[in-house]
Amino acid sequence: MKYNPHDYQTFATRFILEHPISAVLLDMGLGKSVITLTAIFDLCLDFFETCKVLVIAPLRVARDTWPAEIEKWDHLKGLTFSVAVGSEIQRKAALMQKVHIHLINRENVDWLINESDLPFDYDMVVIDELSSFKSYSAKRFKSLMKVRPTVKRIVGLTGTPSSNGLMDLWAEFRLLDMGKRLGRFITHYRSNFFDPDKRNQQMVFSYKPKVGAEDAIYRLISDITISMKSTDYLQMPECLNNRVEVTLSEKELKAYNSLKQDLVLSLKGEEIDAVNAAALSNKLCQMANGAVYGESKQVFQIHDRKLDALEDLLESANGKPVLVAYWFKHDLDRIQKRFKVREIKTSKDISDWNNGNISVAVIHPASAGHGLNLQSGGSTLIWFGLTWSLELYQQTNARLWRQGQTSDTVVIHHIITKDTIDERIMMALEKKDKAQSALIAAVKASLEGVNV
Repeated sequence: MKYNPHDYQTFATRFILEHPISAVLLDMGLGKSVITLTAIFDLCLDFFETCKVLVIAPLRVARDTWPAEIEKWDHLKGLTFSVAVGSEIQRKAALMQKVHIHLINRENVDWLINESDLPFDYDMVVIDELSSFKSYSAKRFKSLMKVRPTVKRIVGLTGTPSSNGLMDLWAEFRLLDMGKRLGRFITHYRSNFFDPDKRNQQMVFSYKPKVGAEDAIYRLISDITISMKSTDYLQMPECLNNRVEVTLSEKELKAYNSLKQDLVLSLKGEEIDAVNAAALSNKLCQMANGAVYGESKQVFQIHDRKLDALEDLLESANGKPVLVAYWFKHDLDRIQKRFKVREIKTSKDISDWNNGNISVAVIHPASAGHGLNLQSGGSTLIWFGLTWSLELYQQTNARLWRQGQTSDTVVIHHIITKDTIDERIMMALEKKDKAQSALIAAVKASLEGVNV
């Protein structure tokens, strides 16, 4: 696919190239992976300044997202990588490959540095979700600090670096600049910028920023930091659509294809059948989402791929309000079982969402009709399960992407199961949208050509 970057993406890539230490704070869906990969490509294959890059990310992001991004874009051809996840033997084999980029999940950082017996000879490190290194007492932080002086370039990527307040920033920037801006010791950082808040005699339970501390901290880190929270480099308003692909295992895909071809699937002694094309489409949609109803409405679990992807998206949101669209009742049940969510059904739910009192809300497209204003509560929508209905799809998106939205950008994520009906539905929605847009444009042109 050809890469046509937005102005802000070009700006962010240039910032990484020009700053050996950089903190790039991007909202979800703004393309932080391709921004960083474009910089890595230039450093490795154009400027020859970098030879070996380590990317540290959440497990599924390291395993799936980064490889998919490298393979997706035409301009990244020639950039080689290996994914160091799985068993110790698999990780070592991946790390011993002579490639430009090694991808590893953050849980294995300590193993890589202290147990693998492999040399840490990376001249560039990228930390995807820098906020996961906010704890200075964690093993991953201490291990990476041990080898940090040998790294020439480091990039920290995150959407919200201080989800629990300014105190989080110290460890993250200590890792980036080794204490140059916010100090080498947490005790000094606390005494310089915070006052004791809740305490019991000599025991301090929490701290509050001193007057002017926030501005002072931001000023200190501003030379190595760019923030796209306000999306200053986009023409507003804008809606960004993002695909998050998940892949079924061989066994799961075999079960899916069995129902698709034979219209009958045997699960745990019960036969699940599709009597016609509409029923088949319905069953395949359910299986793509992760579960399917039997004849007696019993729910049969197939996979958790979409739940895992949803977990990654919610984690990267770092507490930012997120609206999740589901389609089947068993989708809702499984989401509620795994995450703390609240369904938007009543006026009180809508009010609480718009007042910022709900972190993760779930909604059914059929209930997200005309006049339901949710734009004050958040700017991120995740489609867990898709719908064939263009009207319901557009109306649900319009709950956040509408006039009165306080955020500059609305991000809509679509969790798509590869090689399933999800891809067909997404294609159909896009084609209908293009056709509808073309029709509106044609009508508009016709009207403008009439002399009244």
